[in-house]
Amino acid sequence: MELKDFLALLHPILAVAIVFPMLGVVLNMAWQTMQRRKQVASGDKSKIPPIVGQEHLKAGRILSGSVVGVTLLGLGYAIFEHILTEQIWSKNSFQVVFIVLMFVATIASLVMLYRAEPALWRGIFATLTGAGLVILGTQDGVYRRTNEWYWSHYYIGIAAALLMVFSLAIVEDIYKDRSNRWRTVHVILNSIAVLLFLGQGMTGTRDLLEIPLSWQKPYIYSCDFANKTCPKP
Repeated sequence: MELKDFLALLHPILAVAIVFPMLGVVLNMAWQTMQRRKQVASGDKSKIPPIVGQEHLKAGRILSGSVVGVTLLGLGYAIFEHILTEQIWSKNSFQVVFIVLMFVATIASLVMLYRAEPALWRGIFATLTGAGLVILGTQDGVYRRTNEWYWSHYYIGIAAALLMVFSLAIVEDIYKDRSNRWRTVHVILNSIAVLLFLGQGMTGTRDLLEIPLSWQKPYIYSCDFANKTCPKP
């Protein structure tokens, strides 16, 4: 396995080592927070410590940033591997500069989203972060599997990342809204996100089987995928 093949594994390694464990932590704390809220509302004395809500918030913010970061890493590898292989810099240097600036702008927007407090600025930076992910995802080299978009690791991953960005943007509204409408929205969207993460686990494993090592690509890509045949060596 060459260096470029190892770099391709950084995305799934970080997803397994950071994102999915954090997802378990966040779900556990979310359940405890909900149970404590119900117990207190009914007048019972809860054994769940009050700090669980704050810990859930901290873990959720870490999870959201991790998901966006891992998504950018996966996109970055695919895009820059294509740029180097196809020598895009010599053909269209403006495109390369644009891509680099988009990565910088997306990361900067995510950082500012964490720091922003007014609703307007949270909306602006969330929009910029989401737009950056979508624009980068349309670049050449990204393995999108558009013909099966409903079962594509890329499309499911982008959807999950956008939900995480939205969750970051509405955190302040959840705690300010006494009607709990934003909390309900948060619960529904993040329940959908959990299903998307499960899909990511399955489609990511499938894609690791389908994407060959760098030295295998010339032979593998000469195969007839429709008829499931390969030329005899």
